[in-house]
Amino acid sequence: MNGPLPGELLLVGDDRLHVVEEGTGTPPVLLTSGLGGAWFDWNPVAELLRERHRVITFDRPGLGGSPPAGHRPAGLCAEADRLAGLARRTGEAVIVVAHSLAGFHAEAFARRYPELVEGLVLVDPSVEQDRPPHAWRLSRLAPAAGLAGRAIGMTGLARFAGPLIRGVVMRRITERGDVAPPEFSRAVYGRAHVLGTLLAENAAYRQLAADLLTLREAAPFPEVPLCVITALGDVRGDGREWRRAHADIAALSPYGRQIILPRTGHLVQIDRPEVIAEAVDRL
Repeated sequence: MNGPLPGELLLVGDDRLHVVEEGTGTPPVLLTSGLGGAWFDWNPVAELLRERHRVITFDRPGLGGSPPAGHRPAGLCAEADRLAGLARRTGEAVIVVAHSLAGFHAEAFARRYPELVEGLVLVDPSVEQDRPPHAWRLSRLAPAAGLAGRAIGMTGLARFAGPLIRGVVMRRITERGDVAPPEFSRAVYGRAHVLGTLLAENAAYRQLAADLLTLREAAPFPEVPLCVITALGDVRGDGREWRRAHADIAALSPYGRQIILPRTGHLVQIDRPEVIAEAVDRL
């Protein structure tokens, strides 16, 4: 156990990660969160999958129940390596379910470690089709952003404001509101380093996108089942470009397909967990 939180702290590579496992079925399913997310955002999905799969949820360093890594945010290859380390613990190929920013990590994992991939479900994944200008310059802001967030947190503001802001935001952007037990939300978003990690990951976004475009030129996408879930509920306009961009990702695999949710917002794992569970089962 990690204090009051479920799960345990495991050494994966050079980092200690908070990992929560449920179920015993095969193939294993590895759930990975988007920017600033925590393991409990996947609770509705895990509840639907754990009777048929071994479900593994984890927090990147500095998020959820994982302690900070003590260095700048991991680059794209390091994030892929982290997924590989978690997959190897299962002893077999895994289905990776990745939300938003973590879609970059999952695609890099599939390209670098195809032997560990049973299939991918990308949940409203981030998209970059053109190389961002000056990505390396922006990525250099990541350590400074992390330090700024931790400095704010050390004032004690995060302890009270973090859980409050989390609750307000979740009620505004999801139909179900916050699915996290209040004690877990307080334990996570009241920590000084979580805000710093969130800001640092956001600052490193363009570098991750640029690195993925480079990786696409160097390593092929494996011929594995791939499902891309497109949420249009909070997309401005008619969402045509977002749908097309996700269709291009689905086309990376000859076994790729796309699910379009016209009235569902970005946090599909909370508002429509049954869609994700069905996508996993169809793989």
